[in-house]
Amino acid sequence: MTIQITKPEVEALINQRLQSGGFADAEDVVFQALLSSATKPAAASQSEPALAKDMVELFAPLRGLNINFEADRNKDTGRDINL
Repeated sequence: MTIQITKPEVEALINQRLQSGGFADAEDVVFQALLSSATKPAAASQSEPALAKDMVELFAPLRGLNINFEADRNKDTGRDINL
């Protein structure tokens, strides 16, 4: 089977995932995307997003992106208040 990518934004997303180092090749990116979308109900309305069933499904699109949440975290510990 041959798949042709014609939308530049799709190609950019695939290349972004490849650069993250979480995937072996473009086929692996597509495979993982199809696996993560297989858990969504086929009859779901396009206007209403499907709710994730668990935390793994919720964060599946971020897999392989190597995001560092600590770098942008606000280290503020609060302020003194008088009661």
